[in-house]
Amino acid sequence: MGASVEEFNTAKEKLGTLKKDPGNEVKLKIYALFKQATQGPCNTPKPSMLDFVNKAKWDAWKSLGSVSQEEAWQYYVDLISSLVGTEAPAVSAQPTGSTKGFQTLLVSTEDNITTIRLNRPEKKNAITVEMYNELIEALDLAGKDDSVITVITGSGDYYCSGNDLNNFTKIPEGGVEKMAKESGELLRRYVKAYIDFPKPLIGVINGPAVGVSVTVLGLFDVVYATEKATFHTPFSQLGQSPEGCSSYIFPKIMGAAKASEMLLFNKKLTAAQACEVGLVTEVFPESSFQSEVWTRLKAYAKLPKNSLALSKQLIRAVEKEKLHAVNDAKVERLVERWLSDECMQAIMSFFQAKSKL
Repeated sequence: MGASVEEFNTAKEKLGTLKKDPGNEVKLKIYALFKQATQGPCNTPKPSMLDFVNKAKWDAWKSLGSVSQEEAWQYYVDLISSLVGTEAPAVSAQPTGSTKGFQTLLVSTEDNITTIRLNRPEKKNAITVEMYNELIEALDLAGKDDSVITVITGSGDYYCSGNDLNNFTKIPEGGVEKMAKESGELLRRYVKAYIDFPKPLIGVINGPAVGVSVTVLGLFDVVYATEKATFHTPFSQLGQSPEGCSSYIFPKIMGAAKASEMLLFNKKLTAAQACEVGLVTEVFPESSFQSEVWTRLKAYAKLPKNSLALSKQLIRAVEKEKLHAVNDAKVERLVERWLSDECMQAIMSFFQAKSKL
């Protein structure tokens, strides 16, 4: 494995075209991979603890250990390509080959893989009402296109930080009751889109995942995560209850005690812990995450399309009626919670705490 000199130089040029700051963590990763690719493993003295910037750079380079220069070249090229890709124009997965712009997503189809990328990195990919509707539409289009598998991932350092709580501040003319009812129906349709999705659906969790982005993972067929990912469902502290059929699926996946610790008592899982309990299929080193995962996905996408879809539907058919019933029940309960004083107070406390930061 290893990128060519031309690909490496092209990646260096593309880095200068980025319009958005990718964040300090990503910039340190870029620096480390570049040093590893051009000089090999870190062989310089450790900077003083007071030299914060150079110490951070040294730590990032040192963390790559014995990764070969050839591998570092490839990882560098893959990372830059991923960053440039997140700034590319959004394209829908329509089977006719036409394009459609999304405001909160980047959607593309290549190598028989439809990729749906959450694209609000400046807001940690928090889900707005608009994003909910676009995800429902993108899943519908992906289910009908010619791709073999569908992938959902995030732009930037986060996979998804859950609901954008500003959704709760936009009260319509009909008042809070109308807002709760409309939000409940939107959530019902959103979860239904996962339950009914006809093809293999794979989550590529590129960073922390929170709330609804975690609870729906039980409806995915495979979940791959970087080692830096975390999984957090802080519903109780927000006066809410878990959605996405998680109260039914999580105990089946990880056992009642582990599911309760996560869904009732807000335990945040590391990627390794999530893998141990069965929520995540496999965890990959951050330095090779994108390269290893996409190599595997491209291999999956070469499998017979109809056979995969039929097998997926046979597996899901056993539970589909139950999942729809659970989804309906959870939405009804959530609408009740959204209208409760406890939930209102919890959300108000969240915004008050945020305003003090």
